[in-house]
Amino acid sequence: MKKYKVGIIGATGTVGQKFITLLENHPWFEIKVVAASERSAGKLYKDAVQKKWIMNKSIPENIAQLEVLDAIKDAEKISSMVDFVFCAISLSKNETRLLEEKYAKLECPVISNNSACRNISDVPMIIPELNAEHIDIIPYQKQRLGTKRGFIAVKSNCSIQCYVPALHPLKDLGLKNILVCTYQAISGAGKNFDSWPEMKDNIIPFISGEEEKSEKEPLKVWGSIKNNEIINSDSPNITSQCLRVPVTDGHTAAVFASFDKSITINDIIQRWENFKPHKKSIGLPSSPNKFLNYYYEDNRPQIFTERNIENGMGISIGRLREDSQYDIKFVCMSHNTTCIFIR
Repeated sequence: MKKYKVGIIGATGTVGQKFITLLENHPWFEIKVVAASERSAGKLYKDAVQKKWIMNKSIPENIAQLEVLDAIKDAEKISSMVDFVFCAISLSKNETRLLEEKYAKLECPVISNNSACRNISDVPMIIPELNAEHIDIIPYQKQRLGTKRGFIAVKSNCSIQCYVPALHPLKDLGLKNILVCTYQAISGAGKNFDSWPEMKDNIIPFISGEEEKSEKEPLKVWGSIKNNEIINSDSPNITSQCLRVPVTDGHTAAVFASFDKSITINDIIQRWENFKPHKKSIGLPSSPNKFLNYYYEDNRPQIFTERNIENGMGISIGRLREDSQYDIKFVCMSHNTTCIFIR
């Protein structure tokens, strides 16, 4: 099978490093380009990263020897060398949007980890197991951009990756009100304990922008395509509180939900156990065998034992019970840097 040639934009950062480790030996993709800021351009990747490499495995040798290109100045060159790019560059939101649209208009599709284009109505925000049909908006986006091949697709914010999949099989019950508290790992900020020692034995009760994303982005994931754009769902109502906790990888959420229709605890568990992911996500190289995993033990899911379930692509759920203020409450967890939309 022919492999797609891909580039990593923002390759020296934490997310860029994660892309590199996820794509190592991938049966469909081969990294041909690594690009970053002007200060890294011209260096070998291993020299540009040096002590900034924080993954648990070594830099792949073929990547270590690649020359880093300038993500902005070399955009035309990069676009000519690859079939598409994964973008994880750290710029302002406006700068990121302009750069991603530049690549798209150079006929180089962009798969983005960034938030800059998430609120554009013809840019799909994909959780593959839930809303893969949203890729059908891409032809309309191409019309707007004036491209034949180029487009932008984005992943959702990491804060919603654990609890939106858990709520998805319950949508037809009339999801009405949701309260969610997220407990987010430091890797979500691109850090580890060496670079952020203040997080040891600490909790920070604020993550800039996370609560707004946590409340709005699920409505786009649950939206539908109408009149050449994705129209957000008008329900449920979501309120959130997002905390940074001293964990390396893995986001946990405590979720409270109410419905228009009644359902038993056992029936909810059966919906999770029998959930069938979107057909377009099945059988991809990294797709989980079982996406939603429920634990009956009172002390699970735990970060240490569950974050790598299904090679980090699964969702772990537990502690489902009735609530005195809402209808139900439960806890869920996912690996925040692995459970992205590379499948």
